Amino acid sequence: MKLIFERSTPGLSCEVLPPCDVEPYELKPEQRRGQELRLPEVTEGEISRHYTQLESQTFGVNSGYYPLGSCTMKYNPKINDEIAGLPGFSDIHPLQPAHTVQGCLEALHLAERLFCEISGMDNMTFQPAAGAHGELAGLIMIKKYHDSRQDEKRNKIIVPDTAHGTNPASATMAGFTSVSISSGSDGLVDLEALKA
Repeated sequence: MKLIFERSTPGLSCEVLPPCDVEPYELKPEQRRGQELRLPEVTEGEISRHYTQLESQTFGVNSGYYPLGSCTMKYNPKINDEIAGLPGFSDIHPLQPAHTVQGCLEALHLAERLFCEISGMDNMTFQPAAGAHGELAGLIMIKKYHDSRQDEKRNKIIVPDTAHGTNPASATMAGFTSVSISSGSDGLVDLEALKA
């Protein structure tokens, strides 16, 4: 399969940017690139075919289930995207009057109640915007819980050395000390290191 750069033909473009309404700004010579940016010159159709061909050669959420990852590789039924694109969801604004978004609020409330029923929790939130944000929110709640019990001894979070980089960062941001545990040649946590 060709690289997208090998598909490049000088002069082709899929640029669809509107006219710029910002005053031009002259960069100083030391701020400019020394050579042209090497971007492929291809049509939109060429880009679409290229990435569709790449997709057919890889494993992804459209070809199978992948249980890992903080948010992006989970299975999301296509109907979810269609529903999220409905005007009652996609065309509303956070500062809109509450009486104009009752349908959306009802859908969120119903989803909240269903998630609580499934998980056994009393409440939940849609507030975290992504996996790392949710991870941090969860750790902050854990920290507040321990603080409310004046339990200062529970101040460490064990993180495997194979963990996503957000894991130790979130632990630190939430006020915990991150403790890294090594993994074996099989990629699993070294249980002897964990016991130590």
